[in-house]
Amino acid sequence: MNIFNKTRLIFSFFLTITTFCAYSQTNVFKVTLDAGHGDHDFGAVYSGRIEKNIALAIVLKVGKLLEASPNIDVIYTRKTDVFIDLVERANIANRANSNIFVSIHCNANKNTAADGTETYVMGLSKVASNLEAAKKENSVITLEKDYKRKYEGFDPNSPESMIGMTLMQEEYLDNSISLASKIEDNFDKLGKKLRQGGVKQAPFMVLHKAYMPRVLVETGFVSNPTEGNILNSEEGQDDIAKAIAEAIISYKREYFGSGVPEADTRPVKDTSTAKPKTVEAPAVVKNAPKGTFFKVQLIASIKKTPLEPKNFKGLKNVTMLFENNIYKYFYQETSDYETAKKYLQEAKGKGYGAAFLIAYKDGEKINIQDAIK
Repeated sequence: MNIFNKTRLIFSFFLTITTFCAYSQTNVFKVTLDAGHGDHDFGAVYSGRIEKNIALAIVLKVGKLLEASPNIDVIYTRKTDVFIDLVERANIANRANSNIFVSIHCNANKNTAADGTETYVMGLSKVASNLEAAKKENSVITLEKDYKRKYEGFDPNSPESMIGMTLMQEEYLDNSISLASKIEDNFDKLGKKLRQGGVKQAPFMVLHKAYMPRVLVETGFVSNPTEGNILNSEEGQDDIAKAIAEAIISYKREYFGSGVPEADTRPVKDTSTAKPKTVEAPAVVKNAPKGTFFKVQLIASIKKTPLEPKNFKGLKNVTMLFENNIYKYFYQETSDYETAKKYLQEAKGKGYGAAFLIAYKDGEKINIQDAIK
């Protein structure tokens, strides 16, 4: 082999390795896990059941399960008994460009009979119990130095102040609700061990500052003797960690990769006036099956926005669907999957980083993997 061929072979080898590494990096799903409280901030404490310790134990167990799953990178806001500012917890996730942020806590109530899990997404709820939960967790900022300047005058003890907070990055709301629902569904499978309390909205500061799909999990009430003992036990923590980890893995399967959901087959009413195109399936599947078409979901918001390009960063052909008290906005419509992917990239290029593809057949939402096949 002459020196030219040898050099070309070496170059090709390194190019292959570089390409492989680059592909692998884009295929990694990043999860930031946040154990609430820490150090001098004990959280809720009842009869030796300490929230900061329980939250950390569960986070480490969730992380271990996720790290055993392929293509998942776990980032921790803390792995030891240290105090981390609320805004820094969110910033850790932001700097890592995490795909999701999961903050884990325990609940407490003066009524020791109160029980059940709750998983929160960021929202401007006026429900008193939701505001109380947010007030309790947000009060942590008063333990931070110069918190009034750092949080721009935000008062964690004022419900009016919390209601007045700006809901940022609303395009992540729908994905956050999906993740929260998966977690609560898995808690429900634990049966009598923990009562499932459902998905709720509240203005949590730690969620407000994280720019990605994010949830805050109240794993149960340490103030309830029975539930608190479950939370404080190795077996109980294992069960809770498994439920959360499996929900995250399910979310990854559904939404990650090309940004395409795989598993949501719930029917929804289609608001589009355009009719699906009929196409023939070639030998190499490029077009969707007959009667099937794709859309790009841009954002989900609690606010109704006029369907004008100026309101959607210049994007035209935007449609809207009102479902479960949330406005969902979609971009374009096509029966060609390759074209749909181009529309998706166009939306992401305009700044809609959480956009993803959905598929419809005869007005009903279907599994997109079935549509591609």
